[in-house]
Amino acid sequence: MILKNFVVFEGIDGAGTSTQINILKAGEIKNRLFFTAEPTSSPTGKFLRTVLKGDVSLDPRTSAYLFAADRAEHLYGNSSADCGIEKQCEQGKIVISDRYLFSSLTYQSVTCGDELPRLLNSNFPLPELLFFFKIDPKISLQRVDRRGEREIYEKLDFLQATEERYEKVIQEFQDKNTGMKIVILDAAKSKEEVSSVIKEELLKIL
Repeated sequence: MILKNFVVFEGIDGAGTSTQINILKAGEIKNRLFFTAEPTSSPTGKFLRTVLKGDVSLDPRTSAYLFAADRAEHLYGNSSADCGIEKQCEQGKIVISDRYLFSSLTYQSVTCGDELPRLLNSNFPLPELLFFFKIDPKISLQRVDRRGEREIYEKLDFLQATEERYEKVIQEFQDKNTGMKIVILDAAKSKEEVSSVIKEELLKIL
């Protein structure tokens, strides 16, 4: 199932998704957009952020369940300002989410295998438009280090495994012909060049 008006940005840490969202927030079409991210600011999402910082240690399978629970609240709930994607889309807003189920199919699959993340995310709707920020992990990690403190996943070997997994997952969805449009961005290019492509695609669905 495709959720109309839903747009997702995906890529490994340091790929530039947050930078592009900040550009959109300052742009001329910002009033037509609703910005959100995963983990959310719901209670589950806040707890997950402590896990990502390394303050709490969990079994990878537990993390997979929690990310899926946060995603359900993200889509259908109203526990925080960034939840309720489905309602926003129905009201005509273009929802831009920094991360969605594709992150679970990559990050969680690296740590606990493919089967559980696929099962937990199998019934969530797909976005109308997916931007995949493709980048060399060495370049992305340099960007991460420029901003300061690393999270638990921000290590070169892990990001290399995750980037490979991302590309495989994206290819699988391309092969399925789900109706979701996938735009692969060269995230090593300048932020202005990447922004131009994103804006051009968004204007097609506004």
